[in-house]
Amino acid sequence: MKVVAFSGSARKDGNTAILVREIFKELVQHGLETELVQLASIEIKACLACYRCFENKDQHCSVEDDELNQFIDKMLAAEGIILASPTYIGDVTSIMKALIDRAGMVSRANDNMLRRKVGAAVAVASWGGAIHTFDSLNHFFLIGEMIVVGSSNWNLGFGREKGQVLQDQKSLETMRTLGRNMAWLLNNIHTEKASR
Repeated sequence: MKVVAFSGSARKDGNTAILVREIFKELVQHGLETELVQLASIEIKACLACYRCFENKDQHCSVEDDELNQFIDKMLAAEGIILASPTYIGDVTSIMKALIDRAGMVSRANDNMLRRKVGAAVAVASWGGAIHTFDSLNHFFLIGEMIVVGSSNWNLGFGREKGQVLQDQKSLETMRTLGRNMAWLLNNIHTEKASR
């Protein structure tokens, strides 16, 4: 089983990726495969609201000159999806919003094709806005009929400068608990499916 994570940070290997890797440590210990996609320096265009995905129904966006369809394929191939974003002006980054909008639209156009996958959101902030960012990320999962896994607290981290989140021990432990809970849920879903 596999979990794919998308980091919407403009900084590669920044605080957002650090928190995702804390989750991954637990997932790997419980036998899951992981992949981190860092959206830094990648361009994903905004949704055009052309609705061609509803006509084509081929599990892809009709806009093909960026990497969005490759990311949709990664979501389809995984049992779990993590969306992680720093907080920019009180919300997710623009690259993360483009990913959410287009992948979400394609999913809806194809009978909610991500239905019942396990999802987890992670938000990072230097000070405020993290709850709103966390909420925005969870909308992708909830509207897509996915199963959202939680932790011992909101999945938030605090730090502005690269690596500063490592000083936030509460956030690091929250990510570890999230990883254990996600692994438990995925392994139990897998066991249930295998017993049918």
